[in-house]
Amino acid sequence: MASKDKVAAAANQEVEVSLYEAQKKIYPRSVTGVFAKWRWFFVFATQLFFYGMPWLQWGDRQAMLFDLDTRRFYIFGLVLYPQDVIYLAGILIISAMLLFLFTAVAGRQWCGYTCPQTVYTEIYLWIERKFEGDRSARLRLDASPMSLNKFWRKTGKQLAWIAVGLWTGFTFVGYFTPIRELAMHVVGMSLGPWETFWICFYGFATYGNGGYMREQVCKYMCPYARFQSAMFDKDTLIVTYDAKRGEPRGARSKKADPRALGLGDCVNCTLCVQVCPTGIDIRNGLQYECISCAACIDVCDDVMDKVGYPRGLIRYSTERAMEEGWNRAQILQRVLRPRVLIYSAILAVVTIALLASLVMRTPFKVDIVRDRATLARIVEGGKIENVYRVQIMNATEHARQYTLSAEGLPGIEMVTDKQVTVDAAESLWVPVRLRVPYDAASPGSHEIRIGVSAPDGVVQEKSVFIVPR
Repeated sequence: MASKDKVAAAANQEVEVSLYEAQKKIYPRSVTGVFAKWRWFFVFATQLFFYGMPWLQWGDRQAMLFDLDTRRFYIFGLVLYPQDVIYLAGILIISAMLLFLFTAVAGRQWCGYTCPQTVYTEIYLWIERKFEGDRSARLRLDASPMSLNKFWRKTGKQLAWIAVGLWTGFTFVGYFTPIRELAMHVVGMSLGPWETFWICFYGFATYGNGGYMREQVCKYMCPYARFQSAMFDKDTLIVTYDAKRGEPRGARSKKADPRALGLGDCVNCTLCVQVCPTGIDIRNGLQYECISCAACIDVCDDVMDKVGYPRGLIRYSTERAMEEGWNRAQILQRVLRPRVLIYSAILAVVTIALLASLVMRTPFKVDIVRDRATLARIVEGGKIENVYRVQIMNATEHARQYTLSAEGLPGIEMVTDKQVTVDAAESLWVPVRLRVPYDAASPGSHEIRIGVSAPDGVVQEKSVFIVPR
């Protein structure tokens, strides 16, 4: 009876279960090898572009500048206005299709080599290693009590991290405010409130993501890891562990014959886990946290060299290739499959359309607004006059002269100046007065066309001419 009472009491007792797993800090070990060199190549390439481009001059201005105050985007010799948002849409579509195509073929190698989160994590890890040492040294330092040595290493690392973050924020703002002017404002302590906010905001984001959040961004915040499975198939290139060759894993002497011991080639050194920036064990199969950085491939190849086994226990391959034992040539034959061809065709069509549109683009834009204060009036000679405002936007780097014209009604004439000059990369509102004979049209609204011409093109915009009753 007593035992039954104990069971009933235990069943009624509330049990608290945590739904969240405590996250342990990951200490990625440094690694050298072919793929590590490629990662650093892309770190240098992307950051040379990002940090260097705002300082590049194109004539008398910054080569790449998104000037929000004047609502103009400058990309080398190209000047874009808000009305050119279609080009932004085209660029976004091309970027999306490139990502889909690359993912279908090569998996998440974008994440492993050129994603800003990966790039800044590499930079911040490099700074951390310079101050605190490699993985084992960092583990010992974090476990030790506070001392002068620990204090200066931690403080120096934080100051270097903050400096990189602020410089990154300054460079980012330099794409929207001319960076040379921005630098003078920083030196003169005369930054505006918005520039200050965005430098600090972007700097803090870089500092937090690269220094602390790291793999958490890839695992929990980045949506790419969540929908990549829709673009993966069995012929997508991924980082794979050859379980047929590696299992059963286990430690052994370098001189021992693994087959005699009943072991595979994996020596269970766990170095592939220690170098992983997201802390996964690739030997457990494909996982969404894997960013295809190939750090595990480099370190495993190094171990295989030391124990005298063939390289490639961990390698880039595909699920189908692993199942059927394909070689590299057979893997390449499966690259041009239906989904890859579809992505490539869409990408080619959008890219050609965008380039053709840019080539055929008229280097000026026109906008027409009727003067609502004066709809229509009768002037000298019994003629009917309507007043318009024509905006001409010069999208070139030099001043240009434009000729205005009108058509659409019998006897229509323009009584204002037909020749106007617009400065380089500027816009100008021009008042235009159009007149027609009193009996040229019946009372009501009539469609007309106002044209603006230059030596390299003509733009006509529709409007209406009001004939009063």
